[in-house]
Amino acid sequence: MFQRLESLERKYKGLESKLCAPDLVFDQKEYKELMKEYKLLTPIVGKYEEYKKAKKTEKEAKELLNESGLEKDFKKIVQQEIEDSRQKIEEISKELKILLLPKDPNDDRNVIVEVRSGAGGDEAALFCGVLYRMYSMYAELRSWKIDLINANETELGGYKEISFSIAGEGAYSCLKYESGVHRVQRVPETETQGRIHTSTVTVAVLPEAEDVEIEINPSDLQIDTYRASGAGGQHINKTESAIRITHIPTGVVVECQDERSQYKNKDKAMKVLRSRLLEAKIEEQRSKTADERRSQVGTGDRSERIRTYNYPQGRLTDHRIGLSLYCLNDVLNGNLNELIDTLISADRAAQLSFIEN
Repeated sequence: MFQRLESLERKYKGLESKLCAPDLVFDQKEYKELMKEYKLLTPIVGKYEEYKKAKKTEKEAKELLNESGLEKDFKKIVQQEIEDSRQKIEEISKELKILLLPKDPNDDRNVIVEVRSGAGGDEAALFCGVLYRMYSMYAELRSWKIDLINANETELGGYKEISFSIAGEGAYSCLKYESGVHRVQRVPETETQGRIHTSTVTVAVLPEAEDVEIEINPSDLQIDTYRASGAGGQHINKTESAIRITHIPTGVVVECQDERSQYKNKDKAMKVLRSRLLEAKIEEQRSKTADERRSQVGTGDRSERIRTYNYPQGRLTDHRIGLSLYCLNDVLNGNLNELIDTLISADRAAQLSFIEN
């Protein structure tokens, strides 16, 4: 581990020198690539500096302890300093191991989120709207950009399905844990006897694909136009601006009707199609290693029940890690940091355990 850390530190210092070169200002592409790598190494090198500082403190304290003529009280202070340094070294070593874990290559990507109502009819559709609001508010708190792609609204104001993109640094690294079945337990507004109903919603978080990654043969596509339907927008049912794209080899169907422009809808639909095909490619790779490592935060499969939102108790439970939080309103208002940080920590711990064993 320490040989690798020394190597990364040398690389980091080399990047620092390159970033200070005056000619680099004329090559923005290279500057961005170097800065990206520099930012990636900064927390690792910073933590390694902490480790070396703690080791130096421990060494100096040991040398001091070996000197003759130390007063009893001062000797105790030095012994305590050695003990504190050892404890700090142990903690930093664990943190370094986590920082050196293989990084998910998709973590820095933007995402496309698809939310669909499951069991529960209108109640499930209404909860789709609640989750869309939750993710929108979370994106706003993170200063990410959110863009609606497609929405199939119901008469009561919910959604049979809604898809949207979120662009921002680390979007996939945080939101990838949201894929799966979300279960809600609450009393619907239309329920006269106060009975709690259980409904489900599925969430899929797809890393946004680059154009060069997924090659799509135009002859493999069936493109249909139709009039947008549902609530909202003056252009609804007046022009055939909505787009439906079918990828014939895989049977994947993508729709977009959010924009007035047929061209813009087609562009958004193609973005979703590429992301779905990329996700299928990633899923194929995951399945090859699924038997080797089962993460504590699950497989990311959309059929897996990952979370329950219990309104009467004000409780949210993530079933993958057995976490219960009694701050449901805060979470539904976009305050997902505590939940997501815990999921990230659990995933890293599971990876670390797999490597060590």
